[in-house]
Amino acid sequence: MSANLIPASPDTAPDRRRRFLDNRILPPVLGAANGLAMVAAAGALPAAPLPLLVRIGGFALAFGLAGRFGIPAIAAFSAARTTINPVQINRASTLVTTGVFARSRNPMYVGLTGLVAALAFALGNAWLLAAPLLYAAYLGRYQIQPEERAMAARFGADYAAYRQRVRRWL
Repeated sequence: MSANLIPASPDTAPDRRRRFLDNRILPPVLGAANGLAMVAAAGALPAAPLPLLVRIGGFALAFGLAGRFGIPAIAAFSAARTTINPVQINRASTLVTTGVFARSRNPMYVGLTGLVAALAFALGNAWLLAAPLLYAAYLGRYQIQPEERAMAARFGADYAAYRQRVRRWL
């Protein structure tokens, strides 16, 4: 076997850095920080105004998406009496698979990303539309992937079947 086909050791320095970031920052806190950075950057970025109809339509769609997925997801976790804290994944007591969780495995993150996107549209600078994309990418790598590993370990075949049935995002 040639050296370039050997998988990297999980103990490499870049991998340790990635694991260090896994589940460290509460997604709502990161979303709020993202929002503050967007507000600060809005005036500093080169002008790239979005047309008014794009701003209004994008805001309405993104904000509606946030409400349609985020609020019912929080209510479902509350009803199931399972933790909503994404940093303490090991405290999950129930695999919620109904309601909005039958449409997305991560409706709370869909909602949070929708809020970040809504702010980008409200601020009206096209450059800011990169922020929700970067936020979603960060969540995917440092929040969702570790959660999926933990859920697979905790709920086994039930989670594997759920994962086959339902998309990660939408």
